[in-house]
Amino acid sequence: MSALELILLSVSLAMDAFAVSVCKGLASPSVKVRHVLLCGCFFGGFQFLMPLAGYGLASIFRQSIERYDHWIAFALLTLIGINMIRESFDEEKEANASFSFVTMLGLAVATSIDALAAGVSLSMLSVQILPSVLCIGGITFVISCAGVMIGHLVGTRFSGNAERLGGAVLIVLGLKTLLTALF
Repeated sequence: MSALELILLSVSLAMDAFAVSVCKGLASPSVKVRHVLLCGCFFGGFQFLMPLAGYGLASIFRQSIERYDHWIAFALLTLIGINMIRESFDEEKEANASFSFVTMLGLAVATSIDALAAGVSLSMLSVQILPSVLCIGGITFVISCAGVMIGHLVGTRFSGNAERLGGAVLIVLGLKTLLTALF
C-alpha cells in the first residue's frame, strides 16, 4: 500500500468521526479546547486501536485464508464503503451536546467499527501495521478536532457529503486491491 493510499484510507475511515464531531460542535452552546481535544483523542484513539485489533485477529487466521485474502479485503472495504454511503442519507442524526465519558466511548466505538474491518484488510495486504495505525489515528484526531470547530461554526451542512466521499474512496480502494491481485 502506497503512502497516498494509506492517507486516502485514513481520511475515509475518519469521515464517520468527522460527521459525529460536526454534530457535537453543532449541539454544543459553547465549544472549549477540552471538547475539541476530547473528540480528537476518543475518535483518533479508537481509530488507532480498532485496526490494530482487526490486524491481530486476521493474522491468527492468515494461513487458512491467504488464497482468498484479496477477495476478503475487497469485500470488506466495499461493504464498509457502501454502509458509509447508506448511513450518510440518514436524516435522523441525533445532535447530543454531552461530552461525558460514556457518551464519547459509545460514539468512538460506533465510529471505529469500520476501522476494525479495515485492520483485517490491512493484514491481507501485508502492510506494516504500526505506521498504518499511527496514520489512521493521527488523521482521525486532526479531522475530529476540526469537525467540532467546523460544526460549531457552520453546522451539519457538509457531513453527509463527507461520508459519501469517504465511502466511495473505500470502494475504489477495495476494487484496486482486487484488480491488483487478479491482474
